[in-house]
Amino acid sequence: MNDTSRNAQDAASKTEEQSQPTNNATNGAKSTNPSAAAEPKAGEGSLETELTAAQAKASEYLEGWQRARADFVNYKKRADKERDEAYQNGAVDTFRKLLPVIDDFDRAIANLPADAANNDVIKGFSLIHRKLLGLLENTGVKVINPIGEVFNPSFHEAIGQDESSDVPSGHVSTVLQKGYVYGDKVLRPALVRVAA
Repeated sequence: MNDTSRNAQDAASKTEEQSQPTNNATNGAKSTNPSAAAEPKAGEGSLETELTAAQAKASEYLEGWQRARADFVNYKKRADKERDEAYQNGAVDTFRKLLPVIDDFDRAIANLPADAANNDVIKGFSLIHRKLLGLLENTGVKVINPIGEVFNPSFHEAIGQDESSDVPSGHVSTVLQKGYVYGDKVLRPALVRVAA
Protein backbone atom coordinates (compact mmCIF):
# COMPACT_ATOMS: atom_id res chain seq x y z
CA MET A 1 0.00 0.00 0.00
CA ASN A 2 1.24 3.38 -0.70
CA ASP A 3 1.48 6.19 1.77
CA THR A 4 -1.22 8.30 0.19
CA SER A 5 -3.80 5.63 0.39
CA ARG A 6 -2.82 4.95 4.02
CA ASN A 7 -3.07 8.61 4.92
CA ALA A 8 -6.47 8.80 3.28
CA GLN A 9 -7.60 5.71 5.21
CA ASP A 10 -6.38 7.16 8.54
CA ALA A 11 -8.14 10.44 7.86
CA ALA A 12 -11.37 8.63 7.10
CA SER A 13 -11.21 6.61 10.30
CA LYS A 14 -10.54 9.76 12.38
CA THR A 15 -13.51 11.44 10.78
CA GLU A 16 -15.66 8.41 11.64
CA GLU A 17 -14.58 8.45 15.30
CA GLN A 18 -15.37 12.14 15.60
CA SER A 19 -18.81 11.74 14.10
CA GLN A 20 -19.78 8.73 16.28
CA PRO A 21 -20.28 10.57 19.62
CA THR A 22 -22.59 13.02 17.86
CA ASN A 23 -24.60 10.16 16.37
CA ASN A 24 -24.84 8.42 19.77
CA ALA A 25 -26.32 11.55 21.35
CA THR A 26 -28.97 11.75 18.68
CA ASN A 27 -29.69 8.00 18.79
CA GLY A 28 -30.82 8.08 22.45
CA ALA A 29 -27.54 7.92 24.36
CA LYS A 30 -27.54 9.91 27.61
CA SER A 31 -26.23 13.41 27.31
CA THR A 32 -23.80 14.66 29.86
CA ASN A 33 -25.06 18.20 29.48
CA PRO A 34 -26.57 19.20 32.93
CA SER A 35 -28.80 21.95 31.49
CA ALA A 36 -30.58 19.41 29.26
CA ALA A 37 -31.65 17.34 32.34
CA ALA A 38 -33.18 20.35 34.12
CA GLU A 39 -35.43 21.32 31.22
CA PRO A 40 -38.94 19.76 31.30
CA LYS A 41 -39.67 17.27 28.59
CA ALA A 42 -41.81 18.46 25.75
CA GLY A 43 -45.53 17.91 26.66
CA GLU A 44 -45.07 17.86 30.50
CA GLY A 45 -46.17 21.50 30.85
CA SER A 46 -49.18 20.92 28.65
CA LEU A 47 -50.25 17.87 30.74
CA GLU A 48 -50.19 19.94 33.94
CA THR A 49 -52.17 22.67 32.21
CA GLU A 50 -54.70 20.12 30.98
CA LEU A 51 -54.97 18.60 34.48
CA THR A 52 -55.56 22.02 36.06
CA ALA A 53 -58.19 22.83 33.43
CA ALA A 54 -59.89 19.47 33.95
CA GLN A 55 -59.97 19.95 37.75
CA ALA A 56 -61.44 23.44 37.32
CA LYS A 57 -64.12 22.05 34.99
CA ALA A 58 -64.90 19.21 37.41
CA SER A 59 -65.26 21.73 40.25
CA GLU A 60 -67.53 23.88 38.09
CA TYR A 61 -69.69 20.87 37.17
CA LEU A 62 -69.90 19.80 40.84
CA GLU A 63 -71.05 23.28 41.90
CA GLY A 64 -73.61 23.34 39.09
CA TRP A 65 -74.90 19.91 40.09
CA GLN A 66 -75.17 20.97 43.75
CA ARG A 67 -77.09 24.12 42.77
CA ALA A 68 -79.42 22.10 40.54
CA ARG A 69 -80.01 19.60 43.33
CA ALA A 70 -80.77 22.38 45.84
CA ASP A 71 -83.13 24.00 43.33
CA PHE A 72 -84.91 20.68 42.84
CA VAL A 73 -85.29 20.14 46.60
CA ASN A 74 -86.72 23.66 46.95
CA TYR A 75 -89.05 23.07 44.00
CA LYS A 76 -90.26 19.81 45.53
CA LYS A 77 -90.97 21.49 48.88
CA ARG A 78 -92.78 24.34 47.14
CA ALA A 79 -94.83 21.91 45.02
CA ASP A 80 -95.77 19.85 48.10
CA LYS A 81 -96.83 23.00 49.94
CA GLU A 82 -98.89 24.22 46.98
CA ARG A 83 -100.52 20.79 46.65
CA ASP A 84 -101.41 20.76 50.36
CA GLU A 85 -102.84 24.28 50.11
CA ALA A 86 -104.88 23.33 47.04
CA TYR A 87 -106.20 20.26 48.86
CA GLN A 88 -107.07 22.33 51.92
CA ASN A 89 -108.79 25.01 49.81
CA GLY A 90 -110.80 22.34 47.99
CA ALA A 91 -111.80 20.77 51.29
CA VAL A 92 -112.80 24.16 52.70
CA ASP A 93 -115.02 24.86 49.68
CA THR A 94 -116.68 21.45 50.00
CA PHE A 95 -117.28 21.84 53.72
CA ARG A 96 -118.76 25.30 53.22
CA LYS A 97 -121.25 23.83 50.74
CA LEU A 98 -122.25 21.15 53.28
CA LEU A 99 -122.89 23.56 56.15
CA PRO A 100 -126.37 24.69 54.98
CA VAL A 101 -127.44 21.03 54.78
CA ILE A 102 -126.29 20.45 58.35
CA ASP A 103 -128.11 23.63 59.43
CA ASP A 104 -131.30 22.29 57.85
CA PHE A 105 -130.90 19.01 59.73
CA ASP A 106 -130.31 20.95 62.98
CA ARG A 107 -133.44 23.05 62.51
CA ALA A 108 -135.58 20.08 61.49
CA ILE A 109 -134.52 17.99 64.49
CA ALA A 110 -134.90 20.93 66.90
CA ASN A 111 -138.50 21.55 65.73
CA LEU A 112 -139.74 17.95 65.79
CA PRO A 113 -143.06 17.38 67.55
CA ALA A 114 -142.73 15.19 70.63
CA ASP A 115 -144.97 12.42 69.24
CA ALA A 116 -142.82 12.09 66.03
CA ALA A 117 -139.58 11.28 67.85
CA ASN A 118 -140.23 7.51 67.66
CA ASN A 119 -141.05 7.54 63.95
CA ASP A 120 -138.64 5.34 61.94
CA VAL A 121 -138.23 7.98 59.20
CA ILE A 122 -137.28 10.61 61.79
CA LYS A 123 -134.83 8.17 63.39
CA GLY A 124 -133.25 7.65 59.94
CA PHE A 125 -132.87 11.41 59.45
CA SER A 126 -131.30 11.72 62.90
CA LEU A 127 -128.87 8.94 62.04
CA ILE A 128 -127.87 10.69 58.78
CA HIS A 129 -127.38 13.94 60.73
CA ARG A 130 -125.11 12.21 63.27
CA LYS A 131 -123.10 10.55 60.47
CA LEU A 132 -122.56 13.88 58.73
CA LEU A 133 -121.39 15.49 61.97
CA GLY A 134 -119.09 12.50 62.66
CA LEU A 135 -117.65 12.72 59.14
CA LEU A 136 -116.90 16.43 59.57
CA GLU A 137 -115.35 15.83 62.98
CA ASN A 138 -113.13 13.01 61.65
CA THR A 139 -111.81 15.27 58.87
CA GLY A 140 -110.86 18.00 61.35
CA VAL A 141 -113.90 20.29 61.21
CA LYS A 142 -114.85 21.63 64.65
CA VAL A 143 -118.05 23.33 65.75
CA ILE A 144 -117.94 26.83 67.22
CA ASN A 145 -120.65 27.02 69.88
CA PRO A 146 -119.46 29.87 72.09
CA ILE A 147 -122.24 30.41 74.65
CA GLY A 148 -120.76 32.21 77.67
CA GLU A 149 -117.39 32.86 75.97
CA VAL A 150 -115.85 36.29 75.45
CA PHE A 151 -116.84 37.75 72.09
CA ASN A 152 -114.05 37.17 69.53
CA PRO A 153 -114.57 38.81 66.12
CA SER A 154 -112.27 36.25 64.50
CA PHE A 155 -114.73 33.45 65.29
CA HIS A 156 -118.01 35.20 66.06
CA GLU A 157 -120.29 37.54 64.16
CA ALA A 158 -122.45 39.69 66.42
CA ILE A 159 -125.86 40.67 65.14
CA GLY A 160 -127.22 42.33 68.29
CA GLN A 161 -127.02 42.79 72.04
CA ASP A 162 -129.02 41.29 74.88
CA GLU A 163 -129.74 42.69 78.30
CA SER A 164 -128.78 39.69 80.37
CA SER A 165 -127.91 39.39 84.04
CA ASP A 166 -126.78 35.76 83.68
CA VAL A 167 -123.91 36.49 81.25
CA PRO A 168 -121.17 39.09 81.87
CA SER A 169 -120.96 42.06 79.55
CA GLY A 170 -119.01 41.39 76.33
CA HIS A 171 -119.71 37.66 76.44
CA VAL A 172 -121.85 35.67 74.03
CA SER A 173 -125.38 35.32 75.39
CA THR A 174 -127.12 33.55 72.47
CA VAL A 175 -125.92 31.51 69.48
CA LEU A 176 -128.25 31.86 66.52
CA GLN A 177 -126.17 29.78 64.11
CA LYS A 178 -123.20 27.54 64.93
CA GLY A 179 -119.86 28.35 63.37
CA TYR A 180 -117.25 25.92 62.03
CA VAL A 181 -113.45 25.88 61.74
CA TYR A 182 -111.17 23.61 59.72
CA GLY A 183 -107.60 23.68 60.97
CA ASP A 184 -106.71 27.36 61.20
CA LYS A 185 -109.39 28.46 58.71
CA VAL A 186 -112.80 29.68 59.77
CA LEU A 187 -115.39 28.03 57.52
CA ARG A 188 -118.12 30.20 58.95
CA PRO A 189 -118.21 32.41 62.04
CA ALA A 190 -120.90 31.74 64.62
CA LEU A 191 -123.85 34.18 64.50
CA VAL A 192 -124.27 35.42 68.05
CA ARG A 193 -125.86 37.98 70.31
CA VAL A 194 -123.63 39.59 72.91
CA ALA A 195 -124.53 40.59 76.46
CA ALA A 196 -124.58 44.35 76.98
